[in-house]
Amino acid sequence: MSYDVIVLGAGGMGSATAYQLARRGARVLLLERYGIPHEQGSSHGFTRIIRLAYFEHPSYVPLLRRAYDLWEELERESHESLLHITGSIDAGAADSRTVTGSLHSCQVHDLPHEVLTSAELSRRFPGYGLPDELVAVWQPRGGFLVPEACITAHVTRAAHHGAEVRAHEQVLDWEATGSGVVVTTDRGRYEAGRLVVAAGSWTGALVPALQRWLVPERQVLAWFDLADRDLFAPSHFPVFNLDFGGEHWYGFPEFGVPGFKIGCYHHLREAVDPDTVDRAAVTPRDVELLHSLVRDCFPAVGGEVLLTKTCLFTNTPDEHFILDRLPNTPQVVIAHACSGHGFKFSSVIGEIAADLALDGDTRHDIALHRLGRFAAAR
Repeated sequence: MSYDVIVLGAGGMGSATAYQLARRGARVLLLERYGIPHEQGSSHGFTRIIRLAYFEHPSYVPLLRRAYDLWEELERESHESLLHITGSIDAGAADSRTVTGSLHSCQVHDLPHEVLTSAELSRRFPGYGLPDELVAVWQPRGGFLVPEACITAHVTRAAHHGAEVRAHEQVLDWEATGSGVVVTTDRGRYEAGRLVVAAGSWTGALVPALQRWLVPERQVLAWFDLADRDLFAPSHFPVFNLDFGGEHWYGFPEFGVPGFKIGCYHHLREAVDPDTVDRAAVTPRDVELLHSLVRDCFPAVGGEVLLTKTCLFTNTPDEHFILDRLPNTPQVVIAHACSGHGFKFSSVIGEIAADLALDGDTRHDIALHRLGRFAAAR
């Protein structure tokens, strides 16, 4: 059978892309090598941060505004609770990238916010105990998404709109054929006019021309037991990004499973092969790194580790995304390489990828994420 578009990968980006394509009436095939959802890639772990005060670059904010609208629309269509608003904290030294970048985005886009001292932050949100020299930017629209529920909602609604969904089917190869593509899997061969590659850490293997720019990295998350759960309830504890001790940290209120969840961006800086990395092996060194933040900045936690999980980042050199058509194969769209901060955008990335596949361009500003920046860097 021939399709309008084949989408490779049913994680955050691929599931949203299939949904956006199917609701526009396209004949869509969504292929996933694992189950839906699964814990082998980047889109699991019960919670993912969403925030408007975006320290990475002000141009992300318009994409985020659209992402929020699309998440709320998906909630209404699926009758699922996906987006939870807690407020967000961007903290660090006053001259840190996280604080200055967050403030810059707030000022450029006129976002409501407050700058709090460490003492003011602790009075308002007693779960926080940051060192006195740090400051925090509070923005009321931050919060978290439930990634497994988001993926399930996107895939379910895509199927409702007519998409064909095939799980536990591994893509072996694809090739361009004139203006279309042929995809070969371990079960069959499929033809389509367009291809969207949203395969997470496996994108480099599927698109070798991009492999040098894509670095899969092992990431470990931990959930710590709590003496006072009320302090870390979503109603009392905003999600955070924090520059401290030469590292960049992030964390969440208790939700979904017991415990206070934290992670360290780039963790132990381990580049890995997604096919061979041991996802079950969490070492004392992994745990000690995360425990160090609890001791220094969240003294109200004080508990033991209840749960750990491993996921994968896929990093580009500048840590921005890849959202573009392949230069010499314009029927192929790449929606990938979110460098550890992409899930919140997956609703709007699905819209962008659908635009690129069906129309060849998008109304959204994705200049920061085009492939041409890598050619210029050679």
